Amino acid sequence: MTDNVPDETTLCNFRHLLEEYGLNKLFFEAINRVMVESGHIMNGGTIVDATIIDAPSSTKNAEKKRDPEMHSTKKGNQWRFGMKCHVGVDAGTGYVHTIEVTPANVHDVTVSTDLLREDDEVVYGDSDYLGIEKRPEVANDEHLSFIDYRINLRLGRFPKVSDNAH
Repeated sequence: MTDNVPDETTLCNFRHLLEEYGLNKLFFEAINRVMVESGHIMNGGTIVDATIIDAPSSTKNAEKKRDPEMHSTKKGNQWRFGMKCHVGVDAGTGYVHTIEVTPANVHDVTVSTDLLREDDEVVYGDSDYLGIEKRPEVANDEHLSFIDYRINLRLGRFPKVSDNAH
C-alpha cells in the first residue's frame, strides 16, 4: 500500500457531501440490510456473559469468618477471589435485563438458563457457554431446546491456516 491516506478535511468534505444528498442514510441502510441478511447484526435474543468482582482475600463476614458467598477461582494463570456477576443483555438494544451473582468459582454455563427470557429465540455467548444446548435443563425444556445457541469456539478449535499461503 503506497497510496496516502486522505487527510481529515478531505474525509469531512466527503461526509458532508454524502449528508447533503442523503446518501449517508442510503449507504447505512444498505449496509445494515446486508449485515442483517448475513446474520452479522443481532436482532433480539440475549447475550450472556460473566465477570469476576474482586474482593480482598481477607474479607470477613459479621462472624469474623471468610464470607461463604465469595470464593477463589483461576482465570488464565491468575488466581482471583470474590464473586461473579452473570449478566443477560438484550442483543437488540444492549440493555441488561437479568443479573445473577454467585461465588467466583461458579462456572458461567451453570447459571446461563437463569439469564434467558421466555421470548428468546437466539443466545450469544463466549466459549464459556460451549455445550449449553446439551445441559439437561436445556435439553428437557420445550422452549430452551429450540433456542439457537451461537457460542464462540475456543481458539484451539478453529481450523488451521497454512503458513505457506500466498
